[in-house]
Amino acid sequence: MSTSMNMGRVVFYEDRNFQGRSYECSSDCADMSSYLSRCHSCRVQSGCFMVYDRNNYMGNQYFMRRGEYSDFQSMMGMTDIRSCRTIPMHRGSYRMRLYERDNFGGQMHEMMDDCDSIMDRYRMSDCQSCNVMDGHWLMYEQPHFRGRMMYMRPGEYRNFRDMGMSGMRFLSMRRITDMC
Repeated sequence: MSTSMNMGRVVFYEDRNFQGRSYECSSDCADMSSYLSRCHSCRVQSGCFMVYDRNNYMGNQYFMRRGEYSDFQSMMGMTDIRSCRTIPMHRGSYRMRLYERDNFGGQMHEMMDDCDSIMDRYRMSDCQSCNVMDGHWLMYEQPHFRGRMMYMRPGEYRNFRDMGMSGMRFLSMRRITDMC
């Protein structure tokens, strides 16, 4: 049996080093512009979050766990945070099917643990769709959990290009475990 719980809190600040106006958040926020004119630092007090450099959970994404992030530009290469999504704590199994082509075409492999290189493990050079059955995952554009990332919740993802990820290839995947 798997369960998910939302239990997180983050404080965003307009300026670097936790200066300027602040906004405390404990749920998803699709548009932070009504709270802050910009966002350059934050403190994650509990839980895990994905932050995005565009509204409505679009654009570049970055995974954040408990800690202090004093300067997004130097730490993540992101100039501003415009939206954020809480990541529920998941207890239970993890399961995801990867597909070589969009619409669940081509080679298919089922994963239940982290994979630092789909090329080495499955001889797949690309992953264009997936079905997340259990758990929450991070997919990375380079092997060994490097490069840009994308947060995947349970659901069907038929075409990564339609999700604003054109030009990206996902070559490694990691479960989001109780590390939050």
